[in-house]
Amino acid sequence: MILISLRCKNLTRLKLRGCKEITEIGMLGLAKNCKNLKKLSIVSCFFGVKGVHAVVYNSDVIEELSVKRLRGDNNDDAESVYGNENGYGCSSLKSICLKELGNGQSFMPLIVASKKLQTLKLIGCVGNWDSTLATVGKLNTLVEIHLEKVQVSDVGLVGVSKCLKLETLHLVKTPECSDDGLVAVAERCKMLKKLHIDGWRTNRIGDDGLISVAKNCPKLQELVLIAMYPTSLSLAEIASSCQGLERFALCGIGTVTDADIECIAAKCVALKKLCIKGCPVSNVGIAAFASGCPNLVKLKVRKCVKVTAEVAGWLRVRRSSLAFNFDHNQVEGMDGSGSDVGVQETTMAFPPIDNEVNIIDDSPSTSNNNDNRWSMFRSKFNFVPCAFRRWTNIDTISSNSFS
Repeated sequence: MILISLRCKNLTRLKLRGCKEITEIGMLGLAKNCKNLKKLSIVSCFFGVKGVHAVVYNSDVIEELSVKRLRGDNNDDAESVYGNENGYGCSSLKSICLKELGNGQSFMPLIVASKKLQTLKLIGCVGNWDSTLATVGKLNTLVEIHLEKVQVSDVGLVGVSKCLKLETLHLVKTPECSDDGLVAVAERCKMLKKLHIDGWRTNRIGDDGLISVAKNCPKLQELVLIAMYPTSLSLAEIASSCQGLERFALCGIGTVTDADIECIAAKCVALKKLCIKGCPVSNVGIAAFASGCPNLVKLKVRKCVKVTAEVAGWLRVRRSSLAFNFDHNQVEGMDGSGSDVGVQETTMAFPPIDNEVNIIDDSPSTSNNNDNRWSMFRSKFNFVPCAFRRWTNIDTISSNSFS
């Protein structure tokens, strides 16, 4: 690592993946020799937090930091060992992404001290992040926050609401967040343009939160709702109030009706891209787009079992300029995700709920006692084939859904 840093002093971007032999000493050498390093990505490396701090606190130009599955020990004295006399790293960092860290809290001082931070992504990191977000709210520079499968409640969202310049917010599988937290964000973050919510079928974020978003966020351009239970009250308010909405996605929304889709078609005049997945809508609702949403350029309908190929062909004839992506295949247990984190990356912070997966004992009746014990073990810990098939077949909702 030191030799690379000596011979590549103009290095601006570096990604380290699965590096078992690199230690904090090598990272310190990198920091001292590569003064132009702006982007650093670390995945499954065996040094600790000190190695990351060695680079960040000895650079005055680094802007992007991404750390995933850091396997080194948690070093609480990272700053004291490698120093932060000038604090350059904190002043230059604009983006921090932390994924699947058991010691993610060790980065809290770095997050709080990054005065120019614009993007913060916390994905699958163990620990309570409320206090961090409450402090982060004082950073008026933040414009993008992603919270996915992390322990954060309405207290953290109140902290987020202090980020008055916030434009993008992702709340993905954060079961402790409720309508109250979303209302706090909506009422203060008037600049919000993109909102992604995966409710994880907890039903804690619903009509109240979405209505507040519709009424208080006039600049909203992109809205993604996954595994939630909104009713016609909030969907109608969104269609009526969000006149600038250009991209809208509904995934696994069991409460949406044909009337709601017709309302969207009639009132979302600016809508350009619409994605509907795993919703109980029928041909009646989809047919409304033959004349509705005059600016619509792409319509994606997938896993909606009541929508048939007949209406797809009819709509293509009636509106030939519309790019219509239709897939009739059905997937059991429709769910969604706001990122590329799959089943193998599920964090330990929130164990699966027992009633989420129907356990199917597919063992033959002639199984011996060992097979029966294995079957009981699989059932107890949700190690069942049907569960893995369900998760691996999930269609994710992301920016790709609108491309």
